[in-house]
Amino acid sequence: MLLAIDLQSDEPIYTQICNQIIEGMAKRELLPGDKLPSVRSLGADIGINFHTVNKAYQILKQEGFIQIHRQKGVVIHPDGVAKADQLFFTKLQTKLRPLIAESIVRSVSEEEWLEISKAIFNEMKGRSVE
Repeated sequence: MLLAIDLQSDEPIYTQICNQIIEGMAKRELLPGDKLPSVRSLGADIGINFHTVNKAYQILKQEGFIQIHRQKGVVIHPDGVAKADQLFFTKLQTKLRPLIAESIVRSVSEEEWLEISKAIFNEMKGRSVE
């Protein structure tokens, strides 16, 4: 999987790394047990400070997406990721609220919102939009 980091983006680089690894997992480009580059290797490949990569990996580890082993290196969690629970749904609602609010303020209709959401969901699942 190739990461496409936008160094000019307002989004922090560590967040871009996290999001793209999770997206790779959603698209099944990254499977349980797959190896990821070491912190130093990924930092060198992208041309960023390895502390930034380390921060992304620590977040992904804390949230259960990856495991970090001294001998095995960094791998996508071999057991997969825990299923959504009430804590996840609360987090999901918290993250969606400002996006929905901004969409309403910008006159995005509910139908448009749902269409965009469904298209992205289907893209991640590898399905064509109906």
